[in-house]
Amino acid sequence: MPYNQVMFDRKQTRQISIGDDRTGRVLVGGGAGVSVQTMTSGYTWNIDECVAEINRMTEAGADVVRVAVPQKKDTEALPEILAQTKVPIVADVHFHYKRAIEAVEAGIHKIRLNPGNINDRDQVNAVIDACRDRGIPIRVGVNEGSIIERKDKQQRAEELGRFFADRRQGHLLALMIAKLEEYMEIFEAKDFHDVCISAKSMDARLIIDIYTEIAARFDYPLHLGVTHAGPKETGAIRSVVALGTLLANGIGDTIRISYASDPVHEVEDGLEMLYSLGLRTRRGAELIACPTCGRIQVDLFTLVQEVRKKLANEIELPIKVAVMGCVVNGPGEAEGADVAVFAGDRRGIIYVQGERVANVKEEEILDALLDECRRFQDRVRNGEATLGEKKVEIVPPDPIGELGSGAEKIAAGQVEQVTIEGN
Repeated sequence: MPYNQVMFDRKQTRQISIGDDRTGRVLVGGGAGVSVQTMTSGYTWNIDECVAEINRMTEAGADVVRVAVPQKKDTEALPEILAQTKVPIVADVHFHYKRAIEAVEAGIHKIRLNPGNINDRDQVNAVIDACRDRGIPIRVGVNEGSIIERKDKQQRAEELGRFFADRRQGHLLALMIAKLEEYMEIFEAKDFHDVCISAKSMDARLIIDIYTEIAARFDYPLHLGVTHAGPKETGAIRSVVALGTLLANGIGDTIRISYASDPVHEVEDGLEMLYSLGLRTRRGAELIACPTCGRIQVDLFTLVQEVRKKLANEIELPIKVAVMGCVVNGPGEAEGADVAVFAGDRRGIIYVQGERVANVKEEEILDALLDECRRFQDRVRNGEATLGEKKVEIVPPDPIGELGSGAEKIAAGQVEQVTIEGN
């Protein structure tokens, strides 16, 4: 069974399959799980660098990788690239439809066409015929930046413009949908339905509007993305706002978060978004940590980063690990974690599923916490423990005996004396 053939409560769409027996098949739409895509940043004709980049993305968790093929030497490189990679590859085609034909002949797993720059009907038909013969799906990707008829008075765009008159950027929304409808008529006339649709903009609000409208008009699977999102620092917010909103409302079958930076970050953040929405089973540990505040009594920020790095290298199961910096909210927030530490006055108390297992000095917290994570992972693998199980209620410890900083507070009546109680 393909890795992501899992049913979610989502808008039902047609289903396409990307890949082959060697790469494994990634299902998109039709109830399959939401897949994560990215795109190489180097030249495709540079085979060694392209292969290295694809393999790095695959290791990070990418389900599908797209490559640019603007020149014939790019499509000529595809057979060697495909032979050295283990993930479905998409050829990104603009302007020259023959690059699509060449990519199909090279064994590519999917073609992306842009209605804004390949709109000759005979050329599109030639690509459809080539893909049909090889069983290859096509993504029809409309981008705001490539809709060249912005000032044309097309009848359909005018009709849609009146329909969307009360929408922000209603004319652009109408134009993009008109172009998409016009293009899809070519595919429907050819009775070719192995299609995925996207409509991208840099405006998060427009993205939400246009995909919501497309989802109501078409039953093809949808590829979500925000184009020209910018660097990771700002692009992450722009992308997650738009894509997270759509996914939370049941819209979207595959995603790409786009950054002007290392594409591996696109994969990492895309996966984290799916994990957070419960649309993907987490791979590796989930780390939660408290925010900054004036109550922290250990170097929490350094500790969190060190824990994150160690967990990424050593923990493979989706163990929830909590790192909390004080005794006010720490115990309660850590209660739902499999392994947790909360700290105060240069010490940390470590819990495993609600049971206290250690009280250590600040400099010992990292090693002690990781030891407990390793042991817990081994117990889960051996069937001796279950992820997410809570054996006892965590009750905030007596700060006097546990963390050495609460005697004055208790004496002053600022906090109450409490004890640990198991059940």
